[in-house]
Amino acid sequence: MSHDQNGLPVNLTDLADKYGSDKGSAKHHYTELYHMLFHPYRDQPIRFLEMGLCIGGPEHGVDADRQTTDAPSVRMWLEFFPKAAIHGLDVSDFSWLKADRFTFFRCDMDKRENIAATMKDQAPFDIIIDDASHASHHQQFAFLELFPKLKSGGLYIIEDLRWQPKTYERPGITKTAELFQSWLHDRRFSHSDPGLAAEFNALAPQMSGVFVHQARFQKKRSDQVVVIHKR
Repeated sequence: MSHDQNGLPVNLTDLADKYGSDKGSAKHHYTELYHMLFHPYRDQPIRFLEMGLCIGGPEHGVDADRQTTDAPSVRMWLEFFPKAAIHGLDVSDFSWLKADRFTFFRCDMDKRENIAATMKDQAPFDIIIDDASHASHHQQFAFLELFPKLKSGGLYIIEDLRWQPKTYERPGITKTAELFQSWLHDRRFSHSDPGLAAEFNALAPQMSGVFVHQARFQKKRSDQVVVIHKR
């Protein structure tokens, strides 16, 4: 575990700011929540997966084969979790990033079968974060494929719920924030696609808690991040 000049454990927000991640104080402030949630895992040999490794890509109209040069959150996670196996998934190529304890998967999440095939042989994860394209169907396909691969007691987090890219978003689809709010209000998942609703409801007994947080944790702002705890 890294320490600051006063001998105290380094705060996750400090690491986000150090590496230029938008999860820190410069923009989203997610790390203020994550530090509390993840601190018990910090010195454990956990398996951690993040989808979406750097801003840009097709969701912003940039070719998936764009040249990538940094992965700020990967560097942050590697330092924050000194014993963890960190896994990253993205539609663009980050295979150049060679680091102990880091594994990269390239995957186009626009097709659900791609997610299933990419993660088929992976052991269960302790923490999964979806910070990929933010398209509703990408988020929902990923959850349906990967929540079953989350360990009991694990955390599944979906970021940036209030923004969906025009390049990917499908007309008429239920937004992910609305989907989880339907569970919070009615104890049943409601979706414009009955088949997807049925799949989410089938997973519901495995969820011990669903927590939706607003942007910058201000109640009057739009839903921004959801945390799901697995039984």
